[in-house]
Order: sequence, then structure tokens, then C-alpha cells
Amino acid sequence: METIVYDANGQEKGKINIPVFFGGEVSSILLHEITTAYLNNQRAGTHKTKTRGEVSFSGAKPWKQKGTGNARAGQRNSPLWRKGGIIFGPQPRDYYTKISKQKKRISLSMAFSAQFQNGNIIIVDSVKIDEAKTKKVSELIKNLKVEDKKVVFLIPNDTNFKIAARNIKNIVVENIKNINTYRVLWADKLIITPEVIDLMKERQIKS
Repeated sequence: METIVYDANGQEKGKINIPVFFGGEVSSILLHEITTAYLNNQRAGTHKTKTRGEVSFSGAKPWKQKGTGNARAGQRNSPLWRKGGIIFGPQPRDYYTKISKQKKRISLSMAFSAQFQNGNIIIVDSVKIDEAKTKKVSELIKNLKVEDKKVVFLIPNDTNFKIAARNIKNIVVENIKNINTYRVLWADKLIITPEVIDLMKERQIKS
């Protein structure tokens, strides 16, 4: 499989062979399962409401049982009263969802396939910059015509580029070794380099 390679000015520079997994089959069911599990695993699960046994109130009866004209009341911590306990409110819990390594590997391959088949992967010969200047990254984004989009740059270790891009909204710079299915699908456009494609082959990402 071949695709076009662009330079930093957005001009066509040539073509490159890409791994076969970019053209693989895509299972929307598996991708949904993996992304849902990823989002679940990001949840802290620290939500908490107080039950009637935990709110701070005196245990004294508000008024006598009969003769006041009011409805019967035993305690001020009743869920029916203002500032009383909460019925069936959220309690701390663990949202962790276990996903097998095989599913993670296959879903990552499918995510790249889905993005490539939808025309959302752009291969650039190099994104290296000499200085950590936001302006340089902004110029690259403009040249590639991906302004106002959610863009993920998949690059090897490049501290200057990562620092320069961190002030730009909806721009994420990820090391290819740390990429996951959710981040690939989150992007409107994925920008990668030939060097990254070689690293993908080494990792043997396949379906």
C-alpha cells in the first residue's frame, strides 16, 4: 500500500509504502468496547453523598408526636427534609475495566485502519524544529490545512516540538510508544512521519 508524503510546507514530496494493517477490517463493536473501557479507567470514582446516618444533625425529635398540627417527624436528618441525607446517592466505587493485551493490540490496529480509510492520516517527512517556538508549530498546522481540528502528532521523542505545541488548543503530541486506541480515534487528523511508520513495523501492530 502506498500513500502520499508531504513536506513541512504542505507540498507533495513523494510516496511511501505503509503497513498492511492500515487497510484492515474495522469492528465498531470492539472499538466501542475499548474506548468505553479506557474512559471508565480514567474515572476517579470518588463521588460521594451522605446518607441519613452520616449527615450532622441532633438525634432529638424536632417536636412532640401529637398536638402541634405538624406531620409526625422523628429526626432532622430525614431525606425528606432540607439538608437531610440522600437516598440511593452515588458512593465511591472502582470503575476499572480489564481489557486483554490482545484486544488492545487489535483495536489499536483497527483505529489506525479506520482513520486511514477515512482519509484522516497525514504523513509528513519531518516535523523537527530547532527551537521550542509555538509559532513554528502553528505554521506547520496552517500549511497542512488542519486548523480548527483536533490533531494528534505521533512522533518519536522530540522535546522541542512537544513544548512548542502544548499551548495550542486541541493539539496533542504523543510518543508512538504511548499511543492508545482512544487517542487515535479522538483525533480529526493524525500526523505521522516515515520514522514513526518504521517504529510501527517494529512493534508489529497488526490485526
